[in-house]
Amino acid sequence: MESVQAIKQRFGIIGNDLGLNRAIEKAIQVAPTDISVLVTGESGVGKESIPKIIHALSHRKHGKSIAVNCGAIPEGTIDSELFGHEKGAFTGATQTRRGYFEEADGGTIFLDEVGELPLTTQVRLLRVLENKEFIKVGSSKVQKTNVRIVAATNVNMFEAIKKNKFREDLYYRLSTVEIQLPPLRERKGDIHLLFRKFAADFATKYNMPTIRLSDDAIPVLEKYHWNGNIRQLRNVAEQISVLEQERNISSSSLHQYLPNIGGNLPSVIEKQSSNSDFNNEREILYKVLFDMKSDLSDLKKLTLELMKNGSSSVQKDHEQLINKIYGNEVAPATIVENDNYPESNYQAETHQEYLQIAPANGTNNTNVVDDKYHFAEEIEEEETLSLHDKELELIKKSLERHHGKRKLAAEELGISERTLYRKIKQYDL
Repeated sequence: MESVQAIKQRFGIIGNDLGLNRAIEKAIQVAPTDISVLVTGESGVGKESIPKIIHALSHRKHGKSIAVNCGAIPEGTIDSELFGHEKGAFTGATQTRRGYFEEADGGTIFLDEVGELPLTTQVRLLRVLENKEFIKVGSSKVQKTNVRIVAATNVNMFEAIKKNKFREDLYYRLSTVEIQLPPLRERKGDIHLLFRKFAADFATKYNMPTIRLSDDAIPVLEKYHWNGNIRQLRNVAEQISVLEQERNISSSSLHQYLPNIGGNLPSVIEKQSSNSDFNNEREILYKVLFDMKSDLSDLKKLTLELMKNGSSSVQKDHEQLINKIYGNEVAPATIVENDNYPESNYQAETHQEYLQIAPANGTNNTNVVDDKYHFAEEIEEEETLSLHDKELELIKKSLERHHGKRKLAAEELGISERTLYRKIKQYDL
């Protein structure tokens, strides 16, 4: 059995990555058998090398090896390409044709992009895998074939199975052994080696000096994401070889050949929608309402304590809470005693009815004491108000205060005039 290093030299594979070495080891181990193999990996990672290794090391090496790109064959003709057809089977079938499975009898067939196969063709392929049998298009005669199948795909097969785009039973027949090739971005130590190999190849091809990367350009090359993997790296090496006059490539020169280099890191993209302004303003309004409800609950508790004992310590806590809520804008005494406070002080107006129950001098309100259960009922009723009711009440009071001027009311509520107009129509105000 040949070593991994010998196989690399024989098939021109560059790199020392552990994932790459493991994939080659698997290929060497399964080659002498007739097990079906599924090669997975992103587009451009070099999946076509694995079938070549398997065929060359198998007992079928003297037979044919045919590679078929399933994604490049139209759906209407793929059955004919794979299994052949009889003369007159369809329009244009002027003669009998042998398919790939008949041609590759005794050898190996490589089905690239097998995830692109139509479901009807998948059924035919499953029969070949299970019984080594197939039927030509337009024929009723069953034919035998002795073909070893190696398939490859860059599709997430489990997602394809969930979406009913690929048969689950066929997947398990194809993937008796699965060989996965790592993407180039996970083989950082191999990137510069591959670039140098491609640069030397193109220097020979175009009869020119070999390009070389400067010390500051190598990290740029290795950190790039390489969505197109080895195929993209080869393309970049060829472009630089042909277009650059200077043979020593700096990082600034290299940047010009790496598309979207600023997009290698995840970026946050702001998605705008027609309802974004409305949603933001609604969240702000809800937050204000929740804060007000919390403040009201604290005021109610303090008011009940004042009703019970009217102690100076509770009165002091009461005043501290008012200062916390309103700051220096409105003093506690002003809220209780002054009936001519500015109309713009909406928060003070909202709390007036609760604060007047317990005057600032600590004396009890006789009416409230006589009917304290009525006050408890009012508190319970207030607690059961929904956000809808709170929002409606705020809008009504703001419009009344500004005599129906929507612009001033919207500024006070902290929302746009358009949103306020929508609310007015919604609540039929």
